[in-house]
Amino acid sequence: MFPSVLIVDDEPSIVQSLSGLLSDEGYKVSTAFNGQDALKAIDSDSPDLVLLDIWMPGLDGIETLKEIKKYNPHVQVIIITGHGTIETAVKATKLGAFDLVEKPLSIDKIILSINNALNFRRLEEENKYLRTKTFEKNSIDGNSERTQELRRNIEIAAPSDTWILIRGENGTGKELVARTIHQLSPRADKPLIDVSCAAIPDETIESEMFGHEKGAFSGATTKKVGKFELADNGTIFLDEIGDMSLSSQAKILRVLQEQKIQRVGGSRPISVSVRVIATTNKNLEKEIEMGTFREDLYYRLNVIPIEVAPLRERIEDLPILVEVFLEEFAVQNRSKRKTMSPSAISMLSSYAWPGNVRELRNLVERLAIMVDKDVIDVTDMPDSYRPGAYNDETFSAVSQFMKIDNFKEARKAFEREFIKRKLLQNESNITKTAKSIKVGRSYLHKKIKSLN
Repeated sequence: MFPSVLIVDDEPSIVQSLSGLLSDEGYKVSTAFNGQDALKAIDSDSPDLVLLDIWMPGLDGIETLKEIKKYNPHVQVIIITGHGTIETAVKATKLGAFDLVEKPLSIDKIILSINNALNFRRLEEENKYLRTKTFEKNSIDGNSERTQELRRNIEIAAPSDTWILIRGENGTGKELVARTIHQLSPRADKPLIDVSCAAIPDETIESEMFGHEKGAFSGATTKKVGKFELADNGTIFLDEIGDMSLSSQAKILRVLQEQKIQRVGGSRPISVSVRVIATTNKNLEKEIEMGTFREDLYYRLNVIPIEVAPLRERIEDLPILVEVFLEEFAVQNRSKRKTMSPSAISMLSSYAWPGNVRELRNLVERLAIMVDKDVIDVTDMPDSYRPGAYNDETFSAVSQFMKIDNFKEARKAFEREFIKRKLLQNESNITKTAKSIKVGRSYLHKKIKSLN
């Protein structure tokens, strides 16, 4: 299909000569002799590109350009003028014109400008398509009331520039929600910079977040652009903000308040425009009471709170999620798509899902790879997902508890065994273990000591 070009000029000779030349080049050409007729032609025919004269009686080129971009922003416009000035060019560019070509017209320059403008439009369409595919990938699957409410909140909050705090347990999909919000925002074509708050040590926080100049400190052999500067005009995603230390929180708060950064070793402030989306798996109100999270930072971030429900509270979404994951892994592994029996779905629906959607996804991936049948059934499920099923190790531990007659001693034995297993699961990391069993780190230390 040949690109369509609308020529708008009040000089019939120019319209006629351009029409002939562009038709010979294979373009589908239409014409208009004033701004009003041009707007009508655009509404009815929606051309790919408009060649627009600035000096016309009635509605001039600048006013026509404003109207085109107001109602048809996808249409590319090239300004043609016999009185080109820098001021005119700047004004036209600010209003959305792709290029400005001066009279007398060079056909080579006109063709080059048209081709560049159409290529630019094609790239815009490709980017729009890719953003749509990314949104589909990041969309929130499920039809439960909690999921529908989440989608409604995202649709309302995303188009604004307001800061958002996403709460939810580990594995619920908080990052997915953050990326979906960014894709639906006016900043979708700008960067989304991910910051794992727990992974940045206090001693490097300023360099990582704000950047540094060459020679600012030992090892700074080159200039480094920080996360905030990379996110300029886009979104900065502060993942698990509750894991950031108090000293780091203070440094981040200052930048969020001022929207200015200063590189380590730099002498001048740099203005940045960022939208902030933060997530947390913690109860920040309790963290504030405990003195581990800044109250002023909390209120700065918590403009729009969004809650992501755990899987156990939206278990009716599980069959849909299983189907989505099975489809994904079939495509990913270039294998035949498997299905899951209703009885297996029913079994999984009775499980508590402490790891939430992430745990479900990992299980489905394992089953999709390891089960050598087209239909995954109850018999294929690991023992831990079967209600009332015990493996030998669990049965042995329960038997030992049942031999103890004293309640306090039985409770103590259970606590010892429980903490021992959780420590093993978390590679003896006290902080991770405390977080996984939802107790304070100091409390867990005391328990380990009291239980020998």
